Amino acid sequence: MAEKDDHAATYTAFKEAVNMTASALDKHLGSEASQSVGQKKDGAGEATGHQEGRRIVEILHTKKADLSDDDYQHMRKVVGYVHRHLKQDGPKDEAALRDSPWRLSLMNWGHDPMKGA
Repeated sequence: MAEKDDHAATYTAFKEAVNMTASALDKHLGSEASQSVGQKKDGAGEATGHQEGRRIVEILHTKKADLSDDDYQHMRKVVGYVHRHLKQDGPKDEAALRDSPWRLSLMNWGHDPMKGA
C-alpha cells in the first residue's frame, strides 16, 4: 500500500513540476536553443537535460497504469531538479527571461517558468 501512496504522490508532484505538454516539450527539444544549454558529460554530444527531456516526453506519453517503478524513480528525479532550479533566481525582466539559459534549461526538463506568468 505504501508504494501506491508513494506513486500517487510522485505522480502528482511530477504533473505539477512538468507544466509543458509532450508535444510542446518535444518541439522545444528540437530547437537550437534547447540544445545550446546544459552540461555535457565526458564529451557527449547531448546535454544531460536534453536527454532527460526526451525521457520526460516518453513518460508523458505513457498511460498512468503502465508506468513502471523506473518511471516513478525518474519522475522523482525530474521533480527534484525542477524544484532546485526554481530556487535559483532567474531573470526578472520578461525579455531577458525569454531566451535565458536558466529558462531554456528548465524547459529541457519540462517546466516553462513563463507558463501562466
